[in-house]
Amino acid sequence: MENAQNSITTVPETLTGTVQTASQAQPPSVIWATGRRKTATARVRMILGSGKIVINGRALEEYFPVESHREKLLQPLTATSNKERFDIFVNVKGGGVVGQAEAIRHGIARALLQFDPTLRPILRAAGWLTRDPRKKERKKAGQPGARKRFQFSKR
Repeated sequence: MENAQNSITTVPETLTGTVQTASQAQPPSVIWATGRRKTATARVRMILGSGKIVINGRALEEYFPVESHREKLLQPLTATSNKERFDIFVNVKGGGVVGQAEAIRHGIARALLQFDPTLRPILRAAGWLTRDPRKKERKKAGQPGARKRFQFSKR
């Protein structure tokens, strides 16, 4: 009985050691995040690299030929001065071009937050961490659209 109590109270040497706190821990080598906007969903994988961005297997300039769409998804990286620091690989589906760009922006902002939690005030102030809840309103019965009414004739 005494041997059993001694073995329970003693800690093996393999378990003793230095414990890392959150501030000492190294950031993960691969960061996954999901961003959404309207019906678009973007799965973002971010690793330390040289600034290469690949979307659905295509280069950024090829997938988003319009400059304003490219700038929109790069906003979190430029605001935090991390544009050339990460390689980003994105799978995005659903929605239109602008919805996809904003979904990618949401995913990149979430991934940056996982990498460095001190960036939260910058990302939060710009509104990139908040999921935009606006969606297309459904068409109502007896109307041609969500809000539009058929033309009213008094006589």
